[in-house]
Amino acid sequence: MGKRRKRAGGRHGLQVVTLCISTTMVLVLLGLLVFFVLTARNLSAYVKENLTVTVMLADSVTDNQARLMCRDMYRRRYTRNVDYISKEQAQREQTAAMGADPSEFLGFNPFSATLEVRMKSEYANRDSLRWISAELMKDSRVTDVAYQEDLMDSVNNNLRKFSVVLLALAVLLTCVSFSLINSTVKLSVYSRRFLIHTMKLVGASWGFIRRPFLRNAIGIGLLAAVLACGVLGGGAYLLYTYEPSIVAVVTWRELAITGVAVFVFGIVITTLCSCISVNKFLRMSAGDLYKI
Repeated sequence: MGKRRKRAGGRHGLQVVTLCISTTMVLVLLGLLVFFVLTARNLSAYVKENLTVTVMLADSVTDNQARLMCRDMYRRRYTRNVDYISKEQAQREQTAAMGADPSEFLGFNPFSATLEVRMKSEYANRDSLRWISAELMKDSRVTDVAYQEDLMDSVNNNLRKFSVVLLALAVLLTCVSFSLINSTVKLSVYSRRFLIHTMKLVGASWGFIRRPFLRNAIGIGLLAAVLACGVLGGGAYLLYTYEPSIVAVVTWRELAITGVAVFVFGIVITTLCSCISVNKFLRMSAGDLYKI
């Protein structure tokens, strides 16, 4: 009798370990998906805010006037950052890039002073840049406004497609995850279906029978969530050590939300699957239990 109990306990322990490992793997996938969905927005803003609009200034504009224009640009609602590049700085940069100084054979500095403006992400689109460009051109000190319109459209379209793909993957992976965890939980409950029936025969209520299964499911969900968060946190740390500048896209806010989502998924999915499986066996008669 003791050996039989030990064998049953060993099988139950193995089922718990298997359920915990499978749940952890599913939660890692779900956590990665939540992480990518959250960082996609930051990545979109980062890319858009690093697209540059070049404002070319007239030759008559002095350094002091250009710096006053920079201060004015900073105050505008669509500006994130402004860099002033003087005629001399532009000459030095182009000379270093080309390996020759054009002023030596032209006799004058052919480059214009410019303001390199980076827009806020919500204004980095075709429609906004058109009216911003028209507004800037009204200033007599501005000779031209240049930006890569095709590149900006391409970035916006690609980011939009990426968001749609992520959304589709989120729905698909959530369904697959629920199915996988449900199957694993169902196997765990299946091995104790006769215990459930025995408790029914002695008059135990459905709530009383469900309670230990739900407690066990919550415990497994919490443990799996902790393990999954450990894996995801280790991955984020390795990503940071490989590319420290990733902090511009991946912040503590995204990591915290991902961790909370993993815990919520872990508890809700395992508890819901356990409740469904136990209710299924509670509705069965003794004859049905032998047929499955």
